[in-house]
This record gives sequence, structure tokens and C-alpha cells, in this order.
Amino acid sequence: METERLVFRDYTKNDFEHLYTMTREPNVMRYIRHGGPWTKEETLQTLEKFIQWNKAGKGLLLAFNKEDNQLVGTSGLIPQVIEGKEELEVGYWVREQYWGQGYGYEQAKAWKEQGLQLGHKRLISLIQHGNTGSMRIAQKNGMVHEKDVDIIGKQVAVFSLEV
Repeated sequence: METERLVFRDYTKNDFEHLYTMTREPNVMRYIRHGGPWTKEETLQTLEKFIQWNKAGKGLLLAFNKEDNQLVGTSGLIPQVIEGKEELEVGYWVREQYWGQGYGYEQAKAWKEQGLQLGHKRLISLIQHGNTGSMRIAQKNGMVHEKDVDIIGKQVAVFSLEV
């Protein structure tokens, strides 16, 4: 899949450095999982999970700038279970050097459109409180704040879109 400025591809075993480039950035990871940079072990375990998801046709993909082939972030459709219900999340991360350039919205919009094309009638985005940039992106992407849920001890906003 691709957008105007980005091309996406599945993760491979050779992508540890790409993923670790993002997971060691404190500001990128501030609102992901426990809120801090990940260890090499956490990153490796997550890479293995991403590869398995990709083999099943879901999960996060790497996003590269078409112009210079630089890693911009990661995004995709992520299977989630929220309060016992299976959901599909439009998820994205953007490397800090690319913040404020529209890459978060570009990724979110592309994956929303992909999810709808695949026939999903409901999509969500899970956003930790304080992450106002991602909340604005979710709203711009047609989602509304539905409720808050507890995920690993953090209050997380559920933004949703139903068609």
C-alpha cells in the first residue's frame, strides 16, 4: 500500500534497527505502552509479534518516505480486544523528526480507508490521555471520543468510527 508521500511494507527479521530507531525515542514512546523507551529485548519481542501479524495480513507496517526512502514511522490495522470485544484499531507512530508534517494523518487516513474497503463497519483508535496531537488526528479522521478504558493501568481514550 502507498499514499501520496509514503510507501508501506511488512516487517521482516532484518527490521530490528528500523523498529529500535523508533522504540528508543522517548518522545515517540511517551504515549505507547508503558510510556518510555523500550529495551532491545522488548523491541525484539515486539518485532516478532509484528512479523506474525503481517503474515496473517494485519498489524503494523513500516512507513517510508517515497522521496528519500527514510523511515517515517509505522502504522496499520491492529487487532485489539477492548472490554471483551474484538476491535480493529487504526494505529500509527511517527518518528519525532517528522512531527508536524502531516504524516500521522496521512497514515491514519490511509488505514481508515483500507479498513473500510475491507468491509469493516467499525474502526477505533486507542489514544493515551495527554496525546493531544493524536486525538486531533483521530477527530480529523472522522472519529469521535466514545469512552475511556483501562489498558495496562493507564486510562486510554477510545475514538471510534462507525459506518
